[in-house]
Amino acid sequence: MSKEAIEISGYSKYNPEAIRRKKINPLTEIYPELPSKKYDVIYADPPWDYGGKMQYDKSSIKSENIGFEKNIFISAASFKYPTLKISQLKELNIDSISSKDCILFMWTTGPQFANAIELGSSWGFEYKTVAFVWDKQVHNPGRYTLSQTEFVLAFKKGKFPSPRGAKNVRQLISVHRGEHSEKPEAVIEGITKMFPTQEKIELFARKNYIGWDNWGLEIPEKKVEIRSQEDTHQIEHTNKQLSML
Repeated sequence: MSKEAIEISGYSKYNPEAIRRKKINPLTEIYPELPSKKYDVIYADPPWDYGGKMQYDKSSIKSENIGFEKNIFISAASFKYPTLKISQLKELNIDSISSKDCILFMWTTGPQFANAIELGSSWGFEYKTVAFVWDKQVHNPGRYTLSQTEFVLAFKKGKFPSPRGAKNVRQLISVHRGEHSEKPEAVIEGITKMFPTQEKIELFARKNYIGWDNWGLEIPEKKVEIRSQEDTHQIEHTNKQLSML
């Protein structure tokens, strides 16, 4: 066996690809400029940094992929968007865009739960509760238990914004996971129903919803309607039927 074959490893195969696929912020500054107006409702999906942690399958194991002849599967949040450390996220002056009475809804995963509470506090909000739990209907390997949920935490600054809309929005949302980092529209639909008349903004947005302002690096120009959860379930049902044909 050649020296080159002996030295080859999963790391030597996937590290160059990981470097190539890592998303880089196209701006000279970390962030685009924040809006100059105030908002009563803020909805954020921070690009949490996982310290370069990647997901991979058995193709990265030498005994399972002899000679690494098959392509190595790797996936990471940093392949989809520029991730940020909590110290960088704290630099955002969210207080400058929040009304004196404001609600913050923030996405987090289990490993980032404590960081999310710390970040909300640094932005001037008090942690209140878990507003939404997303059952993704599929799971990833976890060190403790299989990981199949994500969370939206609720924070408050000042008083609860009024007038209040719907009071029957469900906490648990069961929607099949889509593309990496894509969140179910049932959450922003629920928030819109709860606060239909308030000024609302989505931070780190990658869609451009009617009735919402938004801020981020990847916002499409065209405004779109928020799909209802019933519409989402119908689309999933149709796709499942088509896949069985």
